Amino acid sequence: MNRNRPFQTIAIVGKPRHDIALETHLAVYNWLKERQYNVLVEKNIAQQLSLPNPMSLQEIGEWADLVIVIGGDGNMLGMARQLAKYQVPLIGINRGNLGFLTDIAPQSAFEQLHSCLERGEFIIEERFLLDAKIEQNGKIIEANNALNEVVIHSSQIARTIDFEVSIDGKFAFSQRSDGLIISTPTGSTAYSLSAGGPILTPNLNAIALVPMSPHSLSSRPLVVDGDSIISLRFAQYNQPNLVVSCDSQRLLPFSADERVIVQKSTDKLKLLHLKDYNYFNVLGSKLGWLSKLF
Repeated sequence: MNRNRPFQTIAIVGKPRHDIALETHLAVYNWLKERQYNVLVEKNIAQQLSLPNPMSLQEIGEWADLVIVIGGDGNMLGMARQLAKYQVPLIGINRGNLGFLTDIAPQSAFEQLHSCLERGEFIIEERFLLDAKIEQNGKIIEANNALNEVVIHSSQIARTIDFEVSIDGKFAFSQRSDGLIISTPTGSTAYSLSAGGPILTPNLNAIALVPMSPHSLSSRPLVVDGDSIISLRFAQYNQPNLVVSCDSQRLLPFSADERVIVQKSTDKLKLLHLKDYNYFNVLGSKLGWLSKLF
C-alpha cells in the first residue's frame, strides 16, 4: 500500500438509471480494491451490487478522503448539496448527458483515475453554493441549499407573480414575471442560460438574477456581488402555491406573506479535476464553440 498517495479512503456514490451505469460502479470498486484503497460504497449501490459495508452519505462525508460520483450532473448536484459541509473533494465520472460537472469520460475512466490517484495529477477547485431561506415574522421556517440555482416561481405553469427584490437591504426592483432565477457561476450554464442569463466563469464571486418571462421589455439579467444578501417579498394578491426550487431537486412551498432570502452558503464544494482541466474547453465542447472560422 502506497502511504504517499493523496487519497486512501475513497467513496463511490451516484444513482444509476441504467444497468450499464451500475457496471461502472462495480468496475470502479474492483479497480480501487485491486490497488488496495479503502473503498466506501453508498448504501443503495452496495445493496444492488451485494457489496460489503454499505455507508450512509453522512458516514461517507465523515470518513472519505475523496468521493467519486458516477452519473450525470444531476447526481453531482445532489451529492454536492449534501456533502459540501464535510469539505470532502468530489470527482465525477460522467454517465449522463452534458457533463459540465462530471469531468471523466467512462471510456478513459481508469487512465484518468490513475493520473489523479496514483500520480497526484489533479487540481481542486472551490465552487460556492447558495442558501435559500423562507422567513416569516423574522423567523426562518424552512431552508435548503443549491449549487446551480435557486428559482422562485408559482407551482402553476405560466402563472405570473408580482414581487420586489432588495439587495443588502436596499430596494433594487419590482417585477411581474413567471419567477426569478438566482444563479451561481456554476449554475450559469444551466437553467439560467436557457432563460437568457450570462455565463459566469466559475472563479467569479458573483450571483446572476435572471427574470423568467418578464412582463416588461426593460427587465434584464442583473449580476451582483457574490456576498450580497438577496431578499424577495411578494404582493399579497399573488396566487397561492408559490415555490422555492433548489437545483430543481428540492421544493420549498411558501405563501405571499413570507419572505425569501438567498445568500452565499458558508459551505463550499471542492471539485477535483484532472491537471489539464480547462473550463473553456468544457464550455466549448458542450456549447459547440470549438469549430474555428480560420
